[in-house]
Amino acid sequence: MTLQFLKSFFCKKSLPILKEQDIMKKFLVVGLGNIGSEYAETRHNIGFKILDAFAKSESLTFETQKLGAVTTYKIKGRTILFLQPSTYMNLSGKAIRYWLDKENIPIENLLVITDDINLPFGTIRVKTKGSDGGHNGLKDTQNTLQTTTYNRYRFGVGSDFGKGRQVDYVLGEWNDEEKDKLPERLNKSIELIKSFVLAGIKNTMNTFNNT
Repeated sequence: MTLQFLKSFFCKKSLPILKEQDIMKKFLVVGLGNIGSEYAETRHNIGFKILDAFAKSESLTFETQKLGAVTTYKIKGRTILFLQPSTYMNLSGKAIRYWLDKENIPIENLLVITDDINLPFGTIRVKTKGSDGGHNGLKDTQNTLQTTTYNRYRFGVGSDFGKGRQVDYVLGEWNDEEKDKLPERLNKSIELIKSFVLAGIKNTMNTFNNT
């Protein structure tokens, strides 16, 4: 076994998952969150929860890959790669950058889903650019991608917490009233993702914002 063979074996770049050659028909939809069962039902993990709801509705299964869990979905000639980063929230950008590059997906076909304490519970806000709003996952994404221009879907989780209790609130679990309302909001989020892929970001903003 030659040294050259060993180098090529260990340095070989992993092959893309998506078979689609047309880059404009490939999409990366990322749900931000923290890995671990203790975070599963927390407000901060709404990104994971929305992707889990989509996967359940279409009988998809996430598989552990580099920097996250992924699954794919085909819809009307387009292919979506869903990603739940395993980097924890504060390093989300590393996983997003890796999968954009690995699958050769243009940044305009990226949608990042996250929680937002600045919006009332269940409020939908889709934007094509903007600040991180103090959200560590968006902050790292912005720093890693070196741009504030990328599509993001902010899901309102409200701000019913006292001074200095923000971390406890976002890492806290849904209350009973929120749990009752979540299924409808998750279904709406599934529709939103499909609209993003099929109708484009501007039409999706017009259709879903503040609904």
